[in-house]
Amino acid sequence: MLVAILLGAVLANLSAVSGAMMTLLRPGLAIASRRLLRVGVVLLGLQLVLGDIIALGWPIVVGVTAIVGGTMAITMVLGRVLKVGATQTLLIAGGFSICGAAAVAGIDGVLAKRKDSEAATAVALVVAFGTVMIAVMPALSGLLGLDARTAGIWTGASTHEVAQVVAAAGIIGPDALKVAVVVKLARVLMLAPVLALVSWRQRAASVVGTGTAPPLVPLFVVGFVAMVALRSFGVVPAPLVEAGKIAQAWLLGAAMFALGTSVHWSVLKKAGRRPLVLAAAATAVVMVIGGAVALLGR
Repeated sequence: MLVAILLGAVLANLSAVSGAMMTLLRPGLAIASRRLLRVGVVLLGLQLVLGDIIALGWPIVVGVTAIVGGTMAITMVLGRVLKVGATQTLLIAGGFSICGAAAVAGIDGVLAKRKDSEAATAVALVVAFGTVMIAVMPALSGLLGLDARTAGIWTGASTHEVAQVVAAAGIIGPDALKVAVVVKLARVLMLAPVLALVSWRQRAASVVGTGTAPPLVPLFVVGFVAMVALRSFGVVPAPLVEAGKIAQAWLLGAAMFALGTSVHWSVLKKAGRRPLVLAAAATAVVMVIGGAVALLGR
């Protein structure tokens, strides 16, 4: 997904092709950024096994909830203080607290009023800061003398993208990698309740503003939860799980490419410094809360 985002951004910023080619690709990009994204999120549920997450221990399970909830709440408050737009703040809060660009895209997908530029800014920031974390987390873990389990928990609890977690924890070692991925997947699981909550708030606003309302819980969120349940109960054959993993990677890759084409230099320049400061603050917050959870769960 990271490669797809970068390829989309490169294409959008090539002046020689960004005009006519982007016009030609726009209908397909619109489908990829909405419909393919939702199918990919549903299939993402097949990669989550509740038993693996519960095996981490209740301090970690409860801690993951605190990481996501705390980071989102503090980031939303900081967004108001920094006078960043409410939607932009929400996208940054979701991306930095849950699972990076996929969370940004998921939240963007349930918004009644959305701007491609805001989603693009959030995606660009989460990719940039998450990439920095690949070097920062192993360095800090070594500097603090953390054991493999604690370092793995902290890395999975603090790093933004799943791929970035794999890269950072892989540098620390195989023992850290195993626990880091499970902790990160526990954060991914929080995507369902967060999307449901955002959708509920959008529904309430729509009723007040227009008298009409979107679904209380988006169908793709229901599908995501259903896939988690099916995988957790062991009713999905291993070959189907593997096929779902491949399909999910391609579908989310297509969606991330579409979002990447919105990451134009002019958009980031127009966004200004405040979203950048907010993203840095959100990274610091998730690292602090994640570090506390890691120390409690070791």
